[in-house]
Amino acid sequence: MVKINREGQGKKGGMINFVTSNKGKYAEAQAILGDLVQMDIGYTEIQADTLEEVAIYGMKEVALRLKGAVMLEDAGLFVQALRGFPGVYSAYVQKTIGNAGILRLMEGEKNRSAYFKSVVAYAEPGMQTMIFSGEVYGQIGFEARGSQGFGYDPIFYVDGMSLAEIDLEKKNQISHRAKSMRALDDWLHKC
Repeated sequence: MVKINREGQGKKGGMINFVTSNKGKYAEAQAILGDLVQMDIGYTEIQADTLEEVAIYGMKEVALRLKGAVMLEDAGLFVQALRGFPGVYSAYVQKTIGNAGILRLMEGEKNRSAYFKSVVAYAEPGMQTMIFSGEVYGQIGFEARGSQGFGYDPIFYVDGMSLAEIDLEKKNQISHRAKSMRALDDWLHKC
């Protein structure tokens, strides 16, 4: 019989190792999945066309380095007027030009539609990597607002508010990451 536990355990029991250096991602995941072990070990993020490819490649690397249940999450901001940019390169673009750079690229653009996508990869020894995804649709604001959240949250607006203006509880009701983490959580409980 498979053991299911809401407190951050894999389907076979034991804690889930969440590979991330991002404390914000960790806090969001922990609020949904329970107690996780944050593993700041890094992994190779390949240049690829999809977040799924990046996550699967990364999972192959970290699953060899860690024992037990392992998960990682990759996310991207896809801006319609910029033809999906920064997309899979979101982390690099955030480090190099940041929110101010995206706002500069959007100057004069009327179509500000964008979406965030999150892909969670999960594996345990002896099983194939499972992929769970979530999306949230909104727009790029005309200014950065709010002090909560991280990354692109201050410039990504849903229903007139930036993700950086809402608290973690509300964010975990609507965000792309919350949706992918909940999909993993649901799957763990069905196994």
